Amino acid sequence: MKIPTRLKKENTIIDAAENVFGQYGFKNARMEEVAKIAGITKVTLYSYFQSKENLYMAVTYRALQSLADSYNRLIKRLTGENGLVVSVSLMENFMNFCDDHYLYSEALLDYFSVIRSSSAIGDDTKMTEALKESTYFSKVQELHNLPFKIYAREIQRGIDDGSIKPNIDPMFQTLHTWTSVVGYVKINAASGDASMPLFSLSLADLKGYILEQKREILRNY
Repeated sequence: MKIPTRLKKENTIIDAAENVFGQYGFKNARMEEVAKIAGITKVTLYSYFQSKENLYMAVTYRALQSLADSYNRLIKRLTGENGLVVSVSLMENFMNFCDDHYLYSEALLDYFSVIRSSSAIGDDTKMTEALKESTYFSKVQELHNLPFKIYAREIQRGIDDGSIKPNIDPMFQTLHTWTSVVGYVKINAASGDASMPLFSLSLADLKGYILEQKREILRNY
């Protein structure tokens, strides 16, 4: 199926934005640089994305889609496995996703930080006007619960098939998994390219330990 010209151009711009945000971060990224890499004028860039916030939300939306798609591919590949196996595999998939796509993990954490702050104080004062007007911000809001729902569904399936403890709360464990991965991601970010980030402990060992903890929490003996 042929991709419409406007959508193709939009994807080219988002590709360029990932390059720039990945190098400089959101705060220091310049729209001029995005336009240059995309091979368009700044005027054309703003005709597609009216603000840097909207462009960053487009990257965030792509991150959410990519994470959800990776979950669905994994579940399809593990057809026939019990809920415990799939749940722990999804957690590992999430950690690998963050390892392979640092910008995506950063964008997701930034987004949920804004959402959490706004919800906590009962208004949207933490949001800029550009963010409130972002079309992609609305798209992200529509999608942001999908990865959580997919994970919680597999936890429930494990309860139903007997591989996961019956007294487990699927959403609580989903949030526990999220916080565990966020902690891992932050340590990973702090270590940069170092394979021995803190106290001469490897990230691979840390990842394995976190996954084994989750397995033991969920397992129904």
